[in-house]
Amino acid sequence: MQMRSELGRVRGLGAARDGVGHWWRQRVTAVALVPLSLWFVGMVIGLKDADYETVRAFFRAPGHATAMILVVSVALYHALLGVRVVIEDYVHHETGKLAGLVLVQLMTVLLVLFAVVAVFAIAYGG
Repeated sequence: MQMRSELGRVRGLGAARDGVGHWWRQRVTAVALVPLSLWFVGMVIGLKDADYETVRAFFRAPGHATAMILVVSVALYHALLGVRVVIEDYVHHETGKLAGLVLVQLMTVLLVLFAVVAVFAIAYGG
């Protein structure tokens, strides 16, 4: 049984049935960012006076490289979830909404890829 108002039925609006899943993903990423952010702050403080070779050696450790990639990936995914809600709620022109959603998704994927490449370039580059 689907609950729609008369106006919603006329406009073709109704429950998207993705609200709970989105809410959980937002909360899970927020909780995951707590230890990841603590690790990141500790890493920045620990390496603040380090030279380039020390930073390279630090990121050669698989755990540190993985943690850095996780920090960036989870933070960007969390931001993507939030920005998507803003676009969906406040952009009322369908073409603009679609363009905004595609652009935000594409930028997020590109930034994650750049971060992964950057971590490996620092750790194993010349």
